[in-house]
Amino acid sequence: MTRRPLGSDGCLPPTLRMGTADVAYHLAMRGRPLPVAFVFGFGDRAPTLDAVRARVAERAHRIPSLRYRIERHRPVFRRVDGIAVERHVHEVWLPEDADEAEAARLMLTRPMNTGTRPPWDVWLVHGPGGGYSLCYRSDHALQDGVGAAHTARDLLDDHPQGGPAAHHASWPTRRGLADALGDAVGGFRAPTAKPAFDGPSSGRTTLCRAHTPLARLRDIGRAHGGTVNDVYLAALSHAVHTWHMKATGTPHPPLPVAVPMSVRSPGEECAPGNRMVTARLLLPCDEPSPQVAIARIAAALTPAGGGRRRDAVRLLLTATPRALGARLGTRMVNGDVVSGPASSVNFGAALVHQGAASDSAAVLTGLAAGIRCLTLLTSQHDTSVLTVVHDATLATAYELADLWLAALLELERT
Repeated sequence: MTRRPLGSDGCLPPTLRMGTADVAYHLAMRGRPLPVAFVFGFGDRAPTLDAVRARVAERAHRIPSLRYRIERHRPVFRRVDGIAVERHVHEVWLPEDADEAEAARLMLTRPMNTGTRPPWDVWLVHGPGGGYSLCYRSDHALQDGVGAAHTARDLLDDHPQGGPAAHHASWPTRRGLADALGDAVGGFRAPTAKPAFDGPSSGRTTLCRAHTPLARLRDIGRAHGGTVNDVYLAALSHAVHTWHMKATGTPHPPLPVAVPMSVRSPGEECAPGNRMVTARLLLPCDEPSPQVAIARIAAALTPAGGGRRRDAVRLLLTATPRALGARLGTRMVNGDVVSGPASSVNFGAALVHQGAASDSAAVLTGLAAGIRCLTLLTSQHDTSVLTVVHDATLATAYELADLWLAALLELERT
């Protein structure tokens, strides 16, 4: 069923009730913003700041997710009627020694608006070598990665169309419901051992990235009977296995991660709020063979094998009072029970802004709730980007990006 897009009648309600996931993020951050950003890389000559502001001024008032802020003491989104574009769209030049991931780091570390304006901004970031990045950033309590993808497309693309596929809900199986309930109960168990990732957080965040052709991931998936997401997670599992073996000489136990899954329906593309659920998945990091790892992951994540867990979790949260569901969410996704989220977003066709097509896209978000590392795979046109966001205390976590590429090579050899 396609919902009528919010605001399609020319009128947005003055307030919207925050959803369960929105409240969970707000609780986990104690009201502070948690950035979720899309970073688009370009190799051409940069547009002017005035040109970017003109594009944003033309479109922002028509995009519902850009018209709301979080009410300070109530679990609601409140509409803001006036958008001062010059306070939302900014420009910055990177230092001469900046690498290709510096714009993404900037989006994680630059302070966000916490006042009465809607919590989003757009950045024109000039690189030292002549290229530039165009970045859209919001507060995760107001928007998930798929929502951010649609908003960035509608706000910045010359001819907005396409984007991540909508979710069409279906009834879960008994196994799916049982798995969803198991995930919920698991949040109240004793902390799970994650030796490579356990420890105190410093509050200082950095990241590393790796690029690979999207066709390569698809070819590997076909060869092993899996999807692009299965390949991503299997290579990540093997990367952690190799990384931990190198550091300790011992295999890492199976690693629990939270896999976000979109439940954003047709017509909800740019609606405020998080239309997503998470499922707990054990990455087989104790398995030395990436081929065995991908088979195990594919079996757990296929709609039939997983009992349509996405819809099971959605149904469970719908039936749970919002305050209780939000508390449950903070228990299911924190550093005691999972190493971190392992996200994947397919942006679709390349973003085209002022006639220039972006070379790459990367979605990223910050760390919270005792989590010291998270990973995100973003695909755009023919390129996929792995981003590893980690606490600075994980001094060698930058190796994971290259080890992920090495794991892909091993999967290709079989």
